This record gives sequence, structure tokens and C-alpha cells, in this order.
Amino acid sequence: MIQHITKPFKYFFRLEAASGLVLLFAAILALIISNGNLSEYYFNTLDKYITLGTKEFGLKLSVLHWINDVLMAIFFFFVSLEIKREFIQGELSNPKQAMLPIIGAVGGMAIPALFYVVVNYSNSATLNGWAIPSATDIAFSLGVLSLLGKRVPVSLKVFLTALAIIDDLGAIVIIAFFYSGNIEIKYLVLMFISLVLLISLNKFKIKSFIPFLIVGIFLWDFTHQSGIHATIAGVLLALTIPHNVKSSKNSMLLKLEHGLSPYVAFGIMPIFAFANAGVSLEGLTFAALLSPVPLGIVLGLFFGKQIGVFVLSYISVKLNLADKPTNSTWPAFYAVSILTGIGFTMSLFVGNLAFANNMEYMDGVKIGVLTGSLLSTLFGYFLLLIFSKK
Repeated sequence: MIQHITKPFKYFFRLEAASGLVLLFAAILALIISNGNLSEYYFNTLDKYITLGTKEFGLKLSVLHWINDVLMAIFFFFVSLEIKREFIQGELSNPKQAMLPIIGAVGGMAIPALFYVVVNYSNSATLNGWAIPSATDIAFSLGVLSLLGKRVPVSLKVFLTALAIIDDLGAIVIIAFFYSGNIEIKYLVLMFISLVLLISLNKFKIKSFIPFLIVGIFLWDFTHQSGIHATIAGVLLALTIPHNVKSSKNSMLLKLEHGLSPYVAFGIMPIFAFANAGVSLEGLTFAALLSPVPLGIVLGLFFGKQIGVFVLSYISVKLNLADKPTNSTWPAFYAVSILTGIGFTMSLFVGNLAFANNMEYMDGVKIGVLTGSLLSTLFGYFLLLIFSKK
């Protein structure tokens, strides 16, 4: 009886589209609550401070910062595990296979940033958000692609996955170099010592994750105190996790990646979406959408992404620098390029960093990200519906 009742739920969570659908539901719920009778409670809760530990040896952060600094560090840890595996033995391990998504990702980061800069070049305060439209949301984009099932060739799904992973790598580099605060040398040294310890654990072939976790917690705290964004600690920890290429059963990296996957997809990312997608739409007009921040983001995500990804990918194939995905057509490839404009999670995250000291721009960021991602979703999906094989 219980198995019969839970069967639809098990099927749902096996769907590639499931995490994207849950993410969408969380974003819609945030928009509804932030514009309803519970809006004040919603925003006050996110601003409420929670202390873990004692006053002397504790961590005091707002609910929003617990989500954006702590939970997202776990998200970046998971993504970095995925990136490391792909470079060691996945789609990015073969230079010829990796070249197309790498070139596409470079175009998909540079051109959207250029669109944003052109719109905001005269305002130094808003110009800081140049990287917001440069990211692709893995869960949403793959979720939309998987809704079409076997109509879309596997090669295009592999291309989009690889491009989104490289996009995330680019976002990590951007965050580390452009969106970190004033550097505290003392904590930077402690970060380095923690990293050396983690590398030593790897070299001595420590099989338990517990020592890595303990040092990783200290690494997160030192990173948080150093002025570098705390999520970078998740990246550094992931890079030191050992991976046994010959045996998946003995690979700590694969065990962690598979173990964290459902919690990241159905826990951390929806929580992040719920906490960050809430924006008051009261008094919103078309003119507000045309203000520099949201306009730059919409143009970057919807036009910049598809132009950057498609044009550079097309040129690289014609110059024989990369191979076109097998069993795919250029119109279908173009439709997938449009889907890379679904920024959502990463774009909102970068927006929070870009305007940490100018929060008055965050409503514009949210409106721009939601609009640009929605346009990319609708146009990308329907063009794939038209151009993909039945």
C-alpha cells in the first residue's frame, strides 16, 4: 500500500526536470508571499539574526546570510565536485569534446556582460552588476530541456550541461576576484594553512571525509573573516577531495557528489530561490523595467547569452576548432543557446554580491533576472519544440 502511494513521488524525483520544477515553485511562492499579506513577515524573517554558538565563539548572521553564505557554500562545494569529476574523466576531459562548451561559455559570459555595461556605463554604482547576466542556471535550463524528452538529442543535453558547469566555474572566478571585500592578511594566511592541511589529507590518502569536513569548517570561517566570499571555501574544499578513477565504490568524490545531489537540488537551491526571488511588485511599471539595472540584465540574459553562445560556437565549428553535437541541427542548437539565458540562481547570487552595499538596486536585479530567465525559457522551449525531431 505504502509503495503504491509513494510510487508517483519516487517517479517525480527521478525526473531530470524535477529539480527545475521545484525551483520554479519556490520562486513563484516567494513572489506570491512577498506581494501578499505575509510580505512583512517574509522580509522581517530574512533580516532576523540567528547566532550559532556563544557570543565569544559563535557565528551571528541574518537568515538571508545563513542561506547565501553557508548553504550556498555547500552548493558551490557540490558544483566544484562536479567540475573536478568532469575535467578528470567526464565530458571536459577530452580537449576536442570540451572545446565547444568552453568557447560557447566564454561567449556566453562576455557578451551578456558587454550588453549590461553598454546600458550602465554612465553609472559607476550600477556598473558593478556587470557579471549578473553572465551565469546559467543548471537546474532550470536542463529542466526545460528534459521536458522535451527524446525529441532533443543527448549530445545537446551534454553540451548544455558542460556549458553550465564551465559557466559556474567562470562565476566562481569572478566572485573570487571581483566581489570579495577588503582582504585580511591574518585570515588569508589561516586559509592557506587550512588548504595545505586539506591537500595533505589527500596526499596521505585519508579515506574518511570527517577530517576533510573539520578542516573545511575552519576554512569556511577563515574565508568568511578574510574578506573573500565564504562560498569560495566550498570550492577549495572540493578541489582537495580525492577521486578514484578506477573504482567508483572507493571514490570519496563520487560518494559525496551522489549523496549531496538530492539535498542540493531539492533543498538548498529551492531555499535559496525562496529567500532571494521575493520582490514587491507594487507600483511596478514598464518604465521601471527599462531602468538601467533590470534592462541591462534582461538584454544580457535574453540577447547576450544566445548571441555569445551561438555565434562563438558556430565560428569554432566552422574553423574546425570543435565538433558540432552529433544528431543535432543548427536551429535546435540555437534554441539551446537561448536556454542558456536562464540565469536565475547564479544571477541572483551574483546580484546579491554586486550590490551588497547598494541594496536599493536588488529589486531591479530580481525583476531583471526573473524577466530575462522567463523570456529565455519560453522562447527556447518553443523553438526546440518546433526544430527538434519528434
